Amino acid sequence: MRAARYHEYGDPTVLTVEEAPDPTPRPGEIRIRVAAASVNPVDWKVRSGAVRDLLPVDLPAVPGRDAVGRVDRIGEGVQGVGIGDRVFGLGGVTGATAELAVLSAWAPAPAAWSDEEAAGAALASVTALSGLKALGPLSGRTLLVEGAAGGVGGAAVELAVAAGATVIGTAGAHNHAFLTALGAVPTTYGAGLAERLAAVAPQGVDLVLDTAASGSLGELVEIAGDPSRVVTVADHRNAGRLGVRVADAVNDPAYLAEAAALGERGRYTPRVERTYPLEEIAQAHAHSEGGHVRGKIVVVL
Repeated sequence: MRAARYHEYGDPTVLTVEEAPDPTPRPGEIRIRVAAASVNPVDWKVRSGAVRDLLPVDLPAVPGRDAVGRVDRIGEGVQGVGIGDRVFGLGGVTGATAELAVLSAWAPAPAAWSDEEAAGAALASVTALSGLKALGPLSGRTLLVEGAAGGVGGAAVELAVAAGATVIGTAGAHNHAFLTALGAVPTTYGAGLAERLAAVAPQGVDLVLDTAASGSLGELVEIAGDPSRVVTVADHRNAGRLGVRVADAVNDPAYLAEAAALGERGRYTPRVERTYPLEEIAQAHAHSEGGHVRGKIVVVL
């Protein structure tokens, strides 16, 4: 199969497109013929070697955690899915940006989603749902999402609105119209956030989800009034010091099914900033690594 691979840790220039061995699904897994895969911050952090102590990989490695495609092989013990079914889902830390990819968690891709949208759904939605569920019931609550224009933040906004929350999202001023389209009340991140929130949410904020790891976690705790009302999916370094819970992404098919069900009803649509062909995988990684991404970056095969 053709795949994006890197043979050593490094910057995006270590990425190449080449022939690689076809992967084989183990019991409980499926293999898909990939239509599109997304680029997530974890992908370039792993590729660069920055997290090699936490997430070591065998080299050469194929980047990517999530993808969409048609099932072409089914592992032992798998039920409820057939050859040719269109699914989106998650594999391991690596392996998705290739013509064939193995998934360990998946759900039917909503017909309303394009391949590009479905490719950007899996990791963003399970990360967002992990954080939102850690906060408890959302209906009737006011939720602040820090970093609301990113892939996970945007998913969290739509999923929280669908759950009945009033959502305030932080982003740069150039992304405020985007947040409004997602269903959030926009405000600007950074110094003075508490004062700006007093204007847009005079009754206060009940809960906070941090998706940005921008160094604001201490201020977010002050805004919420108690660290038990704050969850981060991004700032592992400061969470322990501040007593804030960390919610990590999990390969949970129930979360994927929940996101897909909302997609079918038009309540959640993954937002794609830009797509790249497989041959431009290095440019896709450089784009993601540069920051300030609105929505998801997707590689189309």
